Order: sequence, then structure tokens, then C-alpha cells
Amino acid sequence: MIQGIGAATGVAIGKAFVLPHWELDLPDSEMDAVDLAKEFERLYEGIRTSKNEIEYIKNEFKEMVGPEESQIFDAHLAILEDPVFMNEIQGIIERQYKAAEVAVKEAIDHFVSMFDLLDDEYMKERALDIKDVGNRLLKHLLGAPEVKLPADTQPYILVAKELSPSQLVHLNPSHVLGIVTMTGGITSHSAIMARAIGIPLVSGIENKLEEPIQTGEYLVVDGDTGLLYVEPDAIILEHYEEIRDQQQKKKEQLQLLATVEPITKDGVTLNLAANMSSIKELDIALKHGAFGVGLFRTEFLYMDRHSLPTEDEQFEVYKLVAENVGDGSAVIRTLDIGGDKPLDYLPLAEEENPFLGYRAIRICLDNVELFQTQLSAILRASVYGNVKIMYPMISSVEELKQANAILRQAMEDLDRRGIAYNPDIKVGIMIEVPAAVTIADLLAEEADFFSIGTNDLVQYVLAVDRMNEQIAHMYRPFHPAILRMLRMTVDAAHKAGIPVSVCGELAGDERAIPIWLELGIKDLSMSPQSLLRVKHRILNTNAAEAKAEAAACFKLSTVSAIEERLSAFPERGSSAKATKGTDSTAS
Repeated sequence: MIQGIGAATGVAIGKAFVLPHWELDLPDSEMDAVDLAKEFERLYEGIRTSKNEIEYIKNEFKEMVGPEESQIFDAHLAILEDPVFMNEIQGIIERQYKAAEVAVKEAIDHFVSMFDLLDDEYMKERALDIKDVGNRLLKHLLGAPEVKLPADTQPYILVAKELSPSQLVHLNPSHVLGIVTMTGGITSHSAIMARAIGIPLVSGIENKLEEPIQTGEYLVVDGDTGLLYVEPDAIILEHYEEIRDQQQKKKEQLQLLATVEPITKDGVTLNLAANMSSIKELDIALKHGAFGVGLFRTEFLYMDRHSLPTEDEQFEVYKLVAENVGDGSAVIRTLDIGGDKPLDYLPLAEEENPFLGYRAIRICLDNVELFQTQLSAILRASVYGNVKIMYPMISSVEELKQANAILRQAMEDLDRRGIAYNPDIKVGIMIEVPAAVTIADLLAEEADFFSIGTNDLVQYVLAVDRMNEQIAHMYRPFHPAILRMLRMTVDAAHKAGIPVSVCGELAGDERAIPIWLELGIKDLSMSPQSLLRVKHRILNTNAAEAKAEAAACFKLSTVSAIEERLSAFPERGSSAKATKGTDSTAS
């Protein structure tokens, strides 16, 4: 038994295929000065080819799992455009008269060594991106072939020292049962991708193996606990075969719930909608029983192109969403871009902290033509279904009023053009900035509805970047401060008589169901993959008991006590005794 890191959940059992290392064959002689121009030409051609290849891979992965996860490859493209990385390569060629491939290899080694010296797991993971991009460029310069994975249909467990996103995107999930990597962790891009396509992954086992794993050896990969077994005995094998079969059976059983209404045992209904970025995701969501779209991210319509999408282009997409949500609604969030999600054709200054910078509604209010074009497209789609508009990143009443003024301009323009729209379209805001929580009562006077974006709200309230491995453990959505902010928001909405929903990741966390029931939140929106799992928990929950459990949680002072209590429900169910509001009771 080897203890690694469980980076993607699930159990895999099968024979290993060990990905062979690619051996470099670099020239060791210096060039003549007259050949410098030729080396630069080779370098630039290699960069162009690598960029085209990465763009192709990005689009291929986007079709597989959606646009959000495919942004991983934007980081790879950025490396090939990074002036520091490129200047390092060019300097080695120019000053040391070395071949382009030698200069690339030395630049890779330099930056990877530099990142590895940092006591920061996140930066170490980014070093893998540099190696991936650099090795791609090296292969083009050397004319080296890609390492081929087994072409037969016999499923296998892939074993590698490290697995790059470029390699992972080509895997066939029906052939690859699981993955084992010597290095890496839960924040690596490969781990994110493995979770997105549902392949169990155990990483970080380097220096824990007495002997290297060989192709053909039988493995058990437990992505939940991070355990790896090489040539397991019959008892271990039988144990994990049972777990694997149970997991598969549970998936099949959950699918049967797609058409079942999400109603608690005592008759309380929760409406489950889906977060999505594309029409393709809508098909998946509806198959999983989603009641409409609680968050349609529009920024992906603006990406992977060289100019702003036209009003007609946007209208066609929004119209398709509106037509396909049936009796549910489609909440379309206006453009949410910024320093963390840049657009090549819309120059934005580089920022030290893009999450606290020029983004989302702030950009839209400064670019009235861009904003009005999008609002016009959404308005036009509103005659084809129950469409709602939602503004992101609102932090003041002034911003909301200014956005609504531009919306009225869009309506007046459509009137002049004789184009139909719903004049009574509902307009709401995302509550994701602490300032919005504290003035929720004032915002409720101007908004038709609230939707709580817990992802950013938790990060802003707790001052925690969850992608920073050193502090990711401090990202705790059940922190008492978060619970209080949820209550403040809901109370303000209910007092004003407007609906309030939740559209962040916390909506897809089954442990939070008692919280929503106690607060009186009836609408949740989550990733399509979470819908059936959350519905199953709702069907097995007694709302009255859940409310009592949540009420006790609101009196607790530590995150661990709250998490422990919520995790024990509903298994504890009606057997839970009435307790006082102290942490010692949450056992």
C-alpha cells in the first residue's frame, strides 16, 4: 500500500501502462554567428506551430467538458507569449551561440528550478505548465514523435512521472480506468482536468515506491483516499471491486432520479437549476433533471475569437437557451471578464490583483456600447422564454442604477428598430461582494432578485485564494462569517419581497441543504454533474429536522463544529437530540 494524494475521486482496478520518458538528443556544438538568423527563424516557426497546436487542443477539450475547464490552455498560450520566458531563450541563442532547442531546454530548466525552490505548491504546479509548453516546443524543433498510448481497446491505468494537460486531453475515458503520477497535487491542471472528465487520479507517490511500477502490473487506484496498491492480494482486490461496483451502481441509480421532483420527505420542494457556459452543457443538465438555467455565463461567447461578438451572434445563443429551458427560467449573467479572464481584442492593463480590480460590471459600465449590445441581444431572446438578466460584481446602488439606465437605453433602441422584447423582464444581481451583503436591503429596493455567488463571496470574506495551495485549506464555506452573511442577504431579500437563490459551488454541496431549508431558500443552481447527487439528498431529507439541525449550526463558533454537524446529517436524522449552541455539542 502506498499513500499518495487523492487528486480525482473514484476507484480504478486494472493493469498498468507506464508512459515512457522521452529522451532528448540535443546538439552540443556552438553555432557560427552567421547561423543565428536561421536559429531565430526555427524558434519562431516552432512557437507558431506550438500555438496552433495548443489552440486546437483547447477547442477539442472545450467540446469534451465545456469552456471553463478549457481555459487551462490559455495559461499555456500565455507562456509562449511571455516576454521574460522568450527573452531568456533568445538571449541564450544570441549570447552563447547555442541551437534553438538547446536554448529552450536551458530556459525550461532555469524557470522550473526557480519555481521548485519556492515554498509554494501552487507555483510548483505552474512549473509543470512551463515544462509542458517547453517540451512541446522542443519536440517541434527536434522533429520528435509524440509518445503513443495503447491503441487497443483493453482498458488500462496510466502511470507517468507527471502528466501534462496536453497529454491528458487526448486520453479516451473509456480506455483509461485511472491515472497514477509520481508528482503533482490537487491544484495541478492535470488534476483539474482528470476531475472534469471523471478519471480517478492518485498523485505524489515519488520516493514512496520501493521499485518502479512496470507495464502490465495489476493496480488498484483509490482517488478518494489517495491509496495505491501494486499487485494487491485477493482480499484487497475483492474489497475494491465491491467499492467500484457500488460506485457504478450508485451512478446508475442516480440517473433514475432525473425525472423525479426534488421534494423532501415532509413535502418541501427545492428547485434545482444548472450553471453552464454552452448549449452543449444545457443538454446534459436537462438529462439530469435541471429545472432551468440559474446561471448562464456569457463571457465564453467573447473568448476564442478576434473581435467582439455581434448582437445577432449573441441573440442566437440566448434564444436557444430560452427555447430549451421549458417551464424553467434562464438567468443570463452579463459579461464577467477582467484581469483573470482577459480578451486579446479588448486591451486591459495588467493588474497586481485582478480579483479586486477592473472586471465584470466595472468594465461594462465604462464600455457602454459593448454593454448595450449584449443587453439588446438578451432582451431580444426574452420573447422566446422566461429570460432574466443578472449583473455580476455589484457593490453599490449607484452601479445597479447605472446598469439599469443602460438597459433602458437598449430597450429604447429596440423600440426604434421595431424589435420585440419583454418589457417586464426581471433584472437581478449577484451577491458576491461583502459590500453588497451589508447594503442588501438598499439593493433589494432596485433589484428584482438576488443570486448569491458563494465562490467569490467566500474568497472575499475570508481573504483566501482557494487556488493557492498554501492557504487553500482556509477556504471554508461553512465559516460562521459566511453563514451570517447568507442570513443577512436572505433576510433583506425576504423583507423586500424578492426571490433569492444560490448559484455558487456551495449550492451543489449536499451538506448545505439544511442551511437552505432553514433560511427559506428554494432555488439552487449548480454544475450539471451535481444535480442528481443533490436531488438524492433532498429526497432523503426531512425538512423539519434539517431546519433544527441548521439552527443549531448557526449558534456554533467554529467551522469544524459546523462541518461535523452537517456531515452527520441526515444519517443522524431524528435521533439527533436537542443541544445547546456550544461547539462541544457538535460530535
